[in-house]
Amino acid sequence: LAGLKVLEFAALGPAPFAAMFLADLGAEVLSIERLAPPGARPLFDPEMDILRRNRKILNLDLKRPDDRAAALKLVEKADILIEGFRPGVMERLGLGPEACLAANPRLVYGRMTGWGQEGPLSQAAGHDINYLALSGALSAIGEVGGKPVVPLNLVADGGGALLLAFGVMSAVFSAGRTGRGQVVDAAMTDGSALLMSMMHTLKAMGEWSLQRGANLLDGGAHFYGTYACADGKHLAIGPIEAPFYRRFLDLAGISEPEFREQWNRDAWPSLKEKLAAHLLTRSRDEWCALLEGTEACVAPVLDIVEAPLHPHNRARQTFIEVDGVPQAAPAPRFSHTPNAAPRRPEMADESLLAEWGLDGEMLASLRALSG
Repeated sequence: LAGLKVLEFAALGPAPFAAMFLADLGAEVLSIERLAPPGARPLFDPEMDILRRNRKILNLDLKRPDDRAAALKLVEKADILIEGFRPGVMERLGLGPEACLAANPRLVYGRMTGWGQEGPLSQAAGHDINYLALSGALSAIGEVGGKPVVPLNLVADGGGALLLAFGVMSAVFSAGRTGRGQVVDAAMTDGSALLMSMMHTLKAMGEWSLQRGANLLDGGAHFYGTYACADGKHLAIGPIEAPFYRRFLDLAGISEPEFREQWNRDAWPSLKEKLAAHLLTRSRDEWCALLEGTEACVAPVLDIVEAPLHPHNRARQTFIEVDGVPQAAPAPRFSHTPNAAPRRPEMADESLLAEWGLDGEMLASLRALSG
């Protein structure tokens, strides 16, 4: 994405992840951030926040006319604008789509919210768990007889971020052909619902139960789930296809005839209990020595300290360190344009801001306002 200019109005949640994703792939991202009030404690340490990597930072107070004018001037040079505020906030600041597209008709204006730009809940507060709940996804995650389980903030936030990133790049492609920019409305509820497409297919086929923990991919099947080992650590197993399932049984030393009926759903609960007892006889790493890297479809459940140390992740350099902070490397990978190593965020200097169109008078005004 070298040559692509992205103007980010810094927010929480998936908007900064989407901007990081674009920056990782070479886009020039200029992030507009507010100066924190004296004594305020940010949610994340700015020096440690991985989502801010590969950025140039400009502090503006968008309630000041000169700062708003500077922001609108920056819009003229941007290919993409990303914001993650509640609907109407940018409009009240004079930086909504109408004003920005008037200043730059080719602009792609990316909007990241939980509920979307319209609808009865559009002005309501919320977080990942709320958007996940409304989409129908949260209800499907959990064990039989238990309550829904929170899958971190990966589904709505992560899905929303990638939905926004793909949406704005699609709109950039369109603008390149038509010369017209547009608004991209990315809602986390929409993204979560979209990620449930396979489950909706299974439901339409009569193959999906509304009971949690009773389906193929939600831990209901004995051959697709996590199991405790003798040392208290866990294995993830997933040999769905018949050859993989047979290989798993062979390597794990399971010969009881009832396990041959892989797709007898009535037997899944009892087979889960028997498999759980069997896997408790060895430690996680002992099982991995037998099963990992084979067609048994088995992997250790690693924590975030262990994961960077795994031989596969080390060989692929899936994890890296930036100034001593472990983090995932940029992805995906490209054969002819490999991703550059990430950098910590830096304050934008005057030469960069001049490239973005801020003239001497505006720069002087910003210096005066910042003290």
